[in-house]
This record gives sequence, C-alpha cells and structure tokens, in this order.
Amino acid sequence: MTIKREHWGTRLGLILAVAGNAIGLGNFLRFPVQAADNGGGAFMIPYMISLILLGIPLLWIEWALGRFGSKKGHGTAVAVFDYLWKNPVAKYIGFLGVLIPLTVVVYYTYIESWTLLYSFFSLIGGLPSTPLTADVKDYLEPFKNFLFEKTGETSEGFLLKPPFETYIFFLITLIINLYILYRGVSAGIEKVAKIAMPLIFIMAIILMVRVFTLTSPDGRNFLDGLGFLWNPDFSALTNPKVWLAAAGQVFFTLSVGFGAILTYASYIKPKDDIALNGLAGASVNEFAEIILGGSIAIVASVIFFGVSATAVIASHGAFDLGFMALPAIFANIPYGQFFSFVWFLLLFFAGVTSSIALCQPAVAFLEDELGYSRQKSVALLGGFLFFAAHIPIFIKGALGELDFWVGTMGLVLFALFEAVVFFWIYDSKKAWEEMTRDNDIKIPKIFYYIMKFVAPTFLIIILISWVFEYLPSVLSKTDVGTWVARGFLLFLTIAGILIIKLAWEKRNGRTSP
Repeated sequence: MTIKREHWGTRLGLILAVAGNAIGLGNFLRFPVQAADNGGGAFMIPYMISLILLGIPLLWIEWALGRFGSKKGHGTAVAVFDYLWKNPVAKYIGFLGVLIPLTVVVYYTYIESWTLLYSFFSLIGGLPSTPLTADVKDYLEPFKNFLFEKTGETSEGFLLKPPFETYIFFLITLIINLYILYRGVSAGIEKVAKIAMPLIFIMAIILMVRVFTLTSPDGRNFLDGLGFLWNPDFSALTNPKVWLAAAGQVFFTLSVGFGAILTYASYIKPKDDIALNGLAGASVNEFAEIILGGSIAIVASVIFFGVSATAVIASHGAFDLGFMALPAIFANIPYGQFFSFVWFLLLFFAGVTSSIALCQPAVAFLEDELGYSRQKSVALLGGFLFFAAHIPIFIKGALGELDFWVGTMGLVLFALFEAVVFFWIYDSKKAWEEMTRDNDIKIPKIFYYIMKFVAPTFLIIILISWVFEYLPSVLSKTDVGTWVARGFLLFLTIAGILIIKLAWEKRNGRTSP
C-alpha cells in the first residue's frame, strides 16, 4: 500500500520548522565558545566566508535534492541518490542521510533532557549556589559536581550511574519528541515550530536584556563582554585551526550534512520555491546565533568572571559555559531562579525543534521505502531510540565516540557526497536547472561554480584536516565505551544495508508483496 505523502501547511510554518531544525543547542552554547576561543571578532571573518562559500551552497543543494525527491514521492537520500546516480551503490551511500541524524538523535535527545531537568531544578531552587567572593574554580565546582552527579560521571569503572530523576527526564523528553512526530508534518512538526520558535526568541531577548543590565563589583558591564567576543584578534586569521573551527560551526549552525533539510524539503510541492525559503530559514538561524547566542553566555561570563577566566571556561567547552558558569551567575542575581529556568527552557525548546528534525529522515525512510504508516514508523523509531539511548546513558565514553564519527566526520563526508552526486555524477547543468527553477528569487550564477568546484574542494580540505587532527587520537582509544560505540555503528550500518536491499527487492517485484 502506498502512503500519501504529507505537505507543509503554510510557508511560514515551513520556514519556522527549517529554522527550528537549525536553531539548537549549538546556537546558544557552541557558537559563543567557538568565537571566544578562536580570535573573537576575527572568527567572524572565516565564519562569514564559510557561510557564503560552504553553508548557503550546501543548504540550497539539500533543498534542491529534497524538492527533487518530492516529485518522486521520496524524502531521504537513499532514494534520491538512487534516482540521480544509476549505480547499485548509490542508495547505500545515501543511507548516510538516515544513519547520521538517527545516530546523532540517540545522544542528542539525552543531552536535551538535561536542559529540561535543569529548568525544573531551577524552578524549584534545586541548583547549587556559591558566594561571589569565591575563587572562580571553587565558584564553579558545585555546579560541576551537580552535572557529574546527574549524568553519573562520578561513578567508578566504565558504567555511568545517573540518578533515577535523570532517567525520568530522558523518558519525558523522548515521549515529547515521539508525540510531535506521531502528529505528523503539518499537525505536529509545523505546529510546534509555530509555537516554539517565537518562544525561543522571546526567552532569548529576555535573557539578553537582563545580561545587558548586569554589572560586576569591579565595574565590568556588557560592553566588556561584547568587546571580548567581537574585538578581532587578526593574528588568529593565520591559524588554520580558526578557519576549520569556523567552517565546522557553519555546518552545525545550518544543520547541513545531516540529511534533515533534504527530508524537510521533500514535503514541499514539486514547484514550490527553495531559494527564498532556504535563505529565509538561514537568516532566522543566523540572527538567533550571532545576535542572541553571541550576547548571552559569554557576555554574562565576562561581566562576572573577567576576560581571562572566561577564556579558560570557553576553552573547556560548551557544557562548562552553559551548565556551570551560567547557573552560577544566575544564582547570584535577583530573581536568578527565574532567569535560570528561562535559560534552560530556552535550550530545551531549541533542542526539541532540532531533535524532531533529526528523527524525521528515519520516519520518512520507513514510510517511503517500506510503506509503513506514520504511526508504525514512529513506534518503531521510538522503540529503537529507547534501547539505543541506553548506550550514551550508561556507557562511559560512548557519547563522545558517537559524536566524533557521525556528528563530526560523518557530516562533512555526507555533505561531500551530496555535492558530488548532484553536480558531478548526475549532471551539473541539470542540477543547476533543478536548483533555479520555480524560485521566487534568482540564485546568482556564481553559485553554480561555487557548488560545483569551491564547496567540494572546501569539504575535501576540511575532511583531510580533521583526519590528521582528530583521527589518530580517536583511533588510539581502547576503552569499553569506544568499542561499544563502534560496534553499535557497525550494527546500524549492516542493518541498514539489509533493510535497503529488502526494500528494493520488493520495489522491483522480486519478492511477493
């Protein structure tokens, strides 16, 4: 039985849903840390160059691939690659567009549940606090211990032992995600986007205004924080690490290379615009990241801790900034419980809009290729996520290993395949025709050359650089979590290949219906 594919109800809903896919934890946690740790304002130069030469072109490529798939009644790269490239291997390479987001959501949903837990504990006054006069390290120590306690990091051996309440909040988060998916594209994802996106912006603006009114006993204010983040250290531009960090942030912020945009775009009508829709979604995301994300966490940290201490906090990563420094600051300002609640609720809503997008390629694959109903597809996905999430929840080191292979290397590899299959294997002229037809705005011709030559070259350079920079240390790891994560990825790959083989045999009539 053929399942009739859904469509987005409104253009605004589509733009908000796509923006919600991109606006996630990375906008409010990862971006300020990356900018502060890579030359401040100078980071924005390679960031904007990467956005134009890599981010926007890849975004439009995924939109075009999705709209191409909508004509064929398919919403994942598995089928789209098979139509574009008449080679038996094409559909298996396209499976990366399902495997990557599916694996990312296994641990992303768990991290997302931390934000809901923190918002609840903020509301009831359950987070720790320390006096302002303490040393910065001592000041953050209770919050570090709180995070480690709630995630089970303090346990001995290779097993994590998170408390019962952490597990409950994970289940609540998973159920919320599955319910939204169960409701469908228009009644579920789009409706949530129309509610969640305005709330995200309202909460972010509330927090930004509050941060801008803060002053430290030493007289530091928001101008010092903005100065630290935006005053350029031009010497950083000679460091290849800064350029790689900027390109990597563009990947994360636009959510390219996951396959989720391709799937979202497959629910538009075959003659709907992709150029303006794609640009509008990207613009909403960039405003959230650059203006709002860049004006909350880092600025507040500089006001309270100073520039040098903030640089150290930023160098330790997004968790130290968002889950330790920010709640420590809120604990020492008037109505801090409320602002802490708003901060973590903001992160939760941003996480939900991203996680449901990451789930949708798997749902679309089950619907389009196996003919399952949405209800059955979401039920199967829910069962898989429930059991698979126990790996990052209980196995120490598994989360980081999974994130490296699919959330770092996998994104670049799949984005490279998208560009090469569409503009080199399929036909660059036909690809450009597909890209530029029926649009409300004209895509400049220069992007033809960027998509065909510049973006793939950029991706190859990033991939090679990351192989040399990260791969040796990752491959040298031999802990239990590493091997469990690799075994899990191998299992998913083999299972995916077998399922695709079965689906295509049925499609070609070589087995009985």
